Amino acid sequence: MPQKWTPDGWRAKPAKHMPQYPDAEALARVEDTLRSYPPLVFAGEARRLKTALGKVAEGKSFLLQGGDCAESFAEFHPNNIRDTFRVLLQMAVVLTYGAACPVVKVGRLAGQFAKPRSSPTEEIGGVSLPSYLGDNINGIEFDPAVRQPDPQRMIQAFSQSAATLNLLRAFAQGGYADLHQVHRWNLGFVDRSPLGERYRELADRLTETLDFMAACGLTSETTPQIRETDFFTSHEALLLPYEQAMTRVDSTTGDWYGVSAHMLWVGDRTRQPDGAHIEFLRGIKNPLGMKVGPSMDLDELIRLCDILNPENEAGRLTLIVRMGHDKVAQKLPPILRAVKREGRKVVWSCDPMHGNTIKSGSGYKTRPFDRILSEVRTFFAVNQAEGTHPGGVHFEMTGQDVTECTGGAQAISDTDLSDRYHTHCDPRLNASQALELAFLIAEQLKAERLGLSRQPAAASA
Repeated sequence: MPQKWTPDGWRAKPAKHMPQYPDAEALARVEDTLRSYPPLVFAGEARRLKTALGKVAEGKSFLLQGGDCAESFAEFHPNNIRDTFRVLLQMAVVLTYGAACPVVKVGRLAGQFAKPRSSPTEEIGGVSLPSYLGDNINGIEFDPAVRQPDPQRMIQAFSQSAATLNLLRAFAQGGYADLHQVHRWNLGFVDRSPLGERYRELADRLTETLDFMAACGLTSETTPQIRETDFFTSHEALLLPYEQAMTRVDSTTGDWYGVSAHMLWVGDRTRQPDGAHIEFLRGIKNPLGMKVGPSMDLDELIRLCDILNPENEAGRLTLIVRMGHDKVAQKLPPILRAVKREGRKVVWSCDPMHGNTIKSGSGYKTRPFDRILSEVRTFFAVNQAEGTHPGGVHFEMTGQDVTECTGGAQAISDTDLSDRYHTHCDPRLNASQALELAFLIAEQLKAERLGLSRQPAAASA
């Protein structure tokens, strides 16, 4: 039997990728302050997301999860939030029509600040400093004082998350998410895209559907589902002092919930069964995600499923597969089979970003768009071959017109990367690439719905 869970039980476990704060008393004061703050999200909202993800686990819905690799204080602006939300809505409409099923929309927003790094230090010109770990921990400037972990940054991260959530709720419920409005945005993309003709058929069919619905009296004025949408937030639960401080008992059920986001996930580097991050996550009732990389041991995977989802509840656990375009065809089938054989109820989601990061010839870290598409296509094909539901995608994107990932219909080249390379951490898809990806995923979903046989796609070079 597992030990009784407490919010601070993780402190007795080994914790990887956690900052070392120089002033323990200052950290404790910040944690006390955060505990006095109101929740960012509510338990009932998290339960609603878990119910929606349960439908994904059953093959009746699709999960769209995307947003910034790491939010920043410097780029905090309502227009940036609006543009990212807008692209996610555009993608959701395309996927909903292609899948003929609901799309669960979850943003990597309002809390995605911290990032694990491959090295604890960074060296420039013979000077070694702590690595940049995210704006809620330290600053990106290569300066000894700025790179020192500062607990006060958690207060600013909370404030920014609260403001972001407030705006997202207004967008989702205040008419900005109206289906007709989103479709007009998509029509504009189709007209501008070099692949416009390829996407025009779907756009035209959606126009006909909306016209038919209006003729039947289903308009924005008569049907709230057309003008409003559910939108949830998520982030990696990496900075455990913050997550513990943002944990509350739900007054209606007596259960513990993480109230910093509707969904929290554990990364591929911090998913040790006996580690601090798994210990913390196992006790909260939010829907959880777990990154699954190519190093995952099958026995350990089943053990982790049992720790994080002991009641085998559909919608509780999303396995976010991140293999790389050249490994997914080999590594994914045994994982799908093991989980299916043991009867574990999970959502299968594809992260085609993290396994496809390379160093460009110009020195920039980038992700080739063709490799991203290759991993997505193979993910769908392997799931179909194994009789499991390819339930979602998890990707890093922005609504801004950045040049961080090469390729796509815009044909961003290695030499173009320097034009608008703004990321604080990992390269992101821009708005055009993200929507292009949505149209291509819609084709995969349509093929699955029609039961078309597909073989795993050959990996792109």
